[in-house]
Amino acid sequence: QVQVAESGGGLVQTGGSLRLSCAASGSISRINFMDWYRQAPGKERELVARIFNDGSTNYADSVKGRFTISRDNAKNTVYLQMDSLKPEDTGVYLCTAMLYRGSRSWGQGTQVTVFS
Repeated sequence: QVQVAESGGGLVQTGGSLRLSCAASGSISRINFMDWYRQAPGKERELVARIFNDGSTNYADSVKGRFTISRDNAKNTVYLQMDSLKPEDTGVYLCTAMLYRGSRSWGQGTQVTVFS
């Protein structure tokens, strides 16, 4: 089993920055890749960024050039650095670990609110 827990959300003004953290625990070796999703009110859950074990990354077009996903293997933690934030970035940000066997572990989420 793998557990993930997010932290670092908050309230920030347009143009500001936040860094989210996702700490993984349990059977870390079973993780294939990790994602950050976001869920905005009235909208579908959206994949924001992904990082693979080899360090390669993918981003949603809406956040390219503004968000950076990274990992600290020593701390079993994945980060999402969010810069130049916009009101449309508001939502609950969820971390998820995809295991090699195909199942996912989700965190509880952390709220990010960007005001103008």
